[in-house]
Amino acid sequence: MLPPGAGGPRTAAAYALVVAHNLPIAVRRRFPLPVLAWALVTGLAFASLGLNLVPLGLSILIYVYSVASLCPRRVSLAGLAATEAMIILIFLARPKALGDWSSLLGDCLAVAAAWLLGDGTRRRQEAVAAAREAVAAARERAAELERAREELARRAVVEERLRIARELHDVVAHSMSIIAVQSGVGAHVLDSQPEEARKALAAVEATSRQALTEMRRLLGVLRQEAEPSGSLTPSPGLAEVDALAADVARAGARVEVRIEGTRPELPLGLDLSAYRIVQEALTNVVRHAGPATARVRIRYAPDTVDIEVVDDGRGAGTERGDGHGIVGMRERAALYGGSLDAGPLPGGGFRVAVRLPVDEGLSA
Repeated sequence: MLPPGAGGPRTAAAYALVVAHNLPIAVRRRFPLPVLAWALVTGLAFASLGLNLVPLGLSILIYVYSVASLCPRRVSLAGLAATEAMIILIFLARPKALGDWSSLLGDCLAVAAAWLLGDGTRRRQEAVAAAREAVAAARERAAELERAREELARRAVVEERLRIARELHDVVAHSMSIIAVQSGVGAHVLDSQPEEARKALAAVEATSRQALTEMRRLLGVLRQEAEPSGSLTPSPGLAEVDALAADVARAGARVEVRIEGTRPELPLGLDLSAYRIVQEALTNVVRHAGPATARVRIRYAPDTVDIEVVDDGRGAGTERGDGHGIVGMRERAALYGGSLDAGPLPGGGFRVAVRLPVDEGLSA
């Protein structure tokens, strides 16, 4: 504190140092270590005036506590050591600034107690943060397990629907075989044995109705829960590739489409499968190739449709996704007796090439 009757520049400097020493309390939480360093500097300057450090004592304790509660222990220990060293240095240089030896010991113990309180606060905060992280990790793990369970359930549903689709194929194939045989018999005996022809037509009618009933029943199971019972929207085909390219471009990939030859009347199923192959290939570009340009080339020939999708994105020597998309494209190509070749290009990028034979007798 200031001696009685003190005044002049020394007094003004003392008051200025007190203000400078205490003002950083407002920002001690954001800058605990720089604030403590500033407090030590202003404390030394205050002591150099030959004044007692009592007006600065509470602030020093607050600064030491803040460093201990907000900084790592190694850093806070360094701050504690610097503060204790400053107190001892001031006592040795100007004993009157602190008082006697008992005052020195009391000041050192008070600073150490402030550090212990701050260090305990830091450890409690770290324990609370660790507990929160453990709870968050447990919740995330539970969410992952739930997602995995839902994925397993979804896969089970998909597998069951695939099995039903195979059964549908068997039912339709068997019924169509019977219809074809009975139709041939009816046409053969139509003039010579009208009665046999009527029996054949009756069998065709019964078999057709039974096949349609089974198809409706099985297709009802195959439909997604949220899928409407019917749709007037026509199935997409290769004629909609330009619109598909525009949609993909809006997703971030540049797409160039090149058509060669004259598009024939394709079977509806083949046209849809070809479109889905192009769609899946472009989807893989968006998902796995990064910023890239995809080039789609469709070449129509009298008996084949050749499709090629090439991109220049990343992915040389890597697979696209989990490979399920390529498996699906290959299955669609094989369904119509076609072939598919897919893989990374030596210089970077990825290529999907498909050849689909066209049976003119099955054209739409």
